[in-house]
Amino acid sequence: MSAYQATESDAIVAETEAAVNRLAAAREEIGRVIFGQQSVVDNSLITILAGGHGLLVGVPGLAKTKLVETLGTVIGLEANRIQFTPDLMPSDILGAEVLEQAEDGTRSFRFIPGPIFAQLLMADEINRASPRTQSALLQAMQEYHVTVAGSTHEVPRPFHVLATQNPLEQEGTYPLPEAQLDRFLMQIDVYYPDLEAERKIVLQTTGAHDSHATAVLNAAELTAYQNLVRRIPVGDSVVGAILTLVRSARPGEGADPVTERIAWGPGPRASQALMLTVRARALLQGRLSPSIDDVMALAEPVLQHRMALTFAARADGHTVRGVIAELKARIG
Repeated sequence: MSAYQATESDAIVAETEAAVNRLAAAREEIGRVIFGQQSVVDNSLITILAGGHGLLVGVPGLAKTKLVETLGTVIGLEANRIQFTPDLMPSDILGAEVLEQAEDGTRSFRFIPGPIFAQLLMADEINRASPRTQSALLQAMQEYHVTVAGSTHEVPRPFHVLATQNPLEQEGTYPLPEAQLDRFLMQIDVYYPDLEAERKIVLQTTGAHDSHATAVLNAAELTAYQNLVRRIPVGDSVVGAILTLVRSARPGEGADPVTERIAWGPGPRASQALMLTVRARALLQGRLSPSIDDVMALAEPVLQHRMALTFAARADGHTVRGVIAELKARIG
């Protein structure tokens, strides 16, 4: 190991130790408001630490919106919220140019920014808007700027979209385009709370005083942690597990009953997502490098929205989650 590598390794260790305590405090503060959804909270934090966007999927009433609001407060980001509806237009998200007349009679266009110009954008019930409006987010999510009337406008950094989505079988919803789904680093499924968590929810949220989160981090700290995530070393065995898992989830990668059920699978962006999220999970848990267990834990949230099964496989009762479980079992 060179002197530079040794110095960099020592710096990563020191920064990780400092970050772990701050992130633990952030998790604890979120837990004062959100009960019984620790895996959802952790995956949301992992998504942001990895510098990506998250899609929270669950039926109404599971505190998805409350989670995003609380998360924005705790990590100290400037947040905006958009309630997606069928009549929402792209300009309602991006903003628009308006014609103004000065006192001397001259006229000029002025750009009025939309709610997308925030560090944390809460896209509430994103699948209630039409695909045309949903796609207004694509450029900002990937390139961190928007183009309106031929002019480019940068969004603030850091910039994250946390979208909530009702299941597609709910009335009045539109499926998200595949290209947009691929821009979400993870799909985070939100399930019903267990009995004890729901008891705590009932007792602590229906009284005269409700819990409110306070800021623990700020944008500068978050940016530093995101840079730290990209510097955390990843072992060859973990890289191999990521590549094996992602490539085995594609049709045509092998003549076996599992891959034959897949209509289309994840591209290289899924491999990139796993490389980032396993590092972020290791940091959140206070470890200096990720393990294969991190790959197994994050396989479903990273891959499930980037895959589709054939009609025959769906007719036989197979699910994307089931296929992912079979692929994970091969890696061990």
